[in-house]
Amino acid sequence: MSTWKADIDSSNRQRKIIHIDMDCFYAAIEVRDNPDLKSKPVAVGGQANTRGVLCTCNYEARKYGIHSAMPSSHAARLCPDLIIVPVNFDKYHKASKAIHEIFHHYSDLVEPLSLDEAYLDVSDSKLHSGSATLIAEEIRQKIFESQKITASAGIAPNKMLAKIASDWEKPNGQYVITPDKVADFMTTLPVKKLFGVGKVTAEKLHQHNIHTCGDVQNRSHTELIKLFGSYGNQIQQMAHGIDNRNVTTERTKKSLSVENTFQNDFLPEQIPAHLLNDLFDELKLRLSKSGKKEAEIKTVFIKIKFSDFTSTTAQSPCSRFSAIPFKQLFTIRSQKEKKPIRLIGFGVHFKENNIKNGGAQLSFDFSLKEN
Repeated sequence: MSTWKADIDSSNRQRKIIHIDMDCFYAAIEVRDNPDLKSKPVAVGGQANTRGVLCTCNYEARKYGIHSAMPSSHAARLCPDLIIVPVNFDKYHKASKAIHEIFHHYSDLVEPLSLDEAYLDVSDSKLHSGSATLIAEEIRQKIFESQKITASAGIAPNKMLAKIASDWEKPNGQYVITPDKVADFMTTLPVKKLFGVGKVTAEKLHQHNIHTCGDVQNRSHTELIKLFGSYGNQIQQMAHGIDNRNVTTERTKKSLSVENTFQNDFLPEQIPAHLLNDLFDELKLRLSKSGKKEAEIKTVFIKIKFSDFTSTTAQSPCSRFSAIPFKQLFTIRSQKEKKPIRLIGFGVHFKENNIKNGGAQLSFDFSLKEN
């Protein structure tokens, strides 16, 4: 069994991190503003007859298997009674601003991740006698009083655990992982709950009889590096509940990207057209949820990883944000190499002079969460 220890804070203090995550944020606001939608399956996004995709949906809709980034037409087939409401970002930004003002009443260390979630470091707070649990409860109550929508929270000694915990009692709940409970919590946590462990990585872990973080802990560092390269190091640290990142109030978001790793390799001419369209739609959704504007995009880029694990990238200036430049870059690069493809990624770089506080991410990319 390998052993890992977290870095000791120079002040030797115990960190108290809260992750607040709004429940079905866009959909909740639409239901709030239209009481006739209450208790009905509701989604926010493009209409089914326009090749649109969903930004989010409420829990009534999720009972039908509907989720964010799903094509609206498919969602409508799963639930014929689904009500799809057009996106209204001005309304969501207004609510988000009010919610983040509430956060700042409780801590100066607030790190926004998107319009509907943020980290708060309340390690030095004297409110509620320093109880992060009570602080989180009060924040959630204030949000409900102010916006008439609910939020969930996770409380833990670090950001990674707080984010995982905030999903534990959704919707409208909170979960606490105290320092003395971290080891037990991680032992039974499924590896698919770790950030960056998508469907393909999870299946590879399962093939090697690794299903929980405890299973990871029982594997050697050398074995994990052999299986996953440098990412094996990250998997091992996460599996031990280690995350020494600080909550940062200012973080420059220089880029944003999405990737799709295929179950089977495709030759360039075998790539179905809808896969590229779906990847662009997911990137567009990520962009909208990040709070960034299309006008802030400087360049678009693609990444292609081939069956031999070599990769290539290409970029071009962004005059208009659409799927066309991504497809053009893909065609040029893939035809030049003419090798089977295992991964395609689309992304954007932002203009530096327009960048404000952005959402912090882990050093690895992870797929859209369904809150």
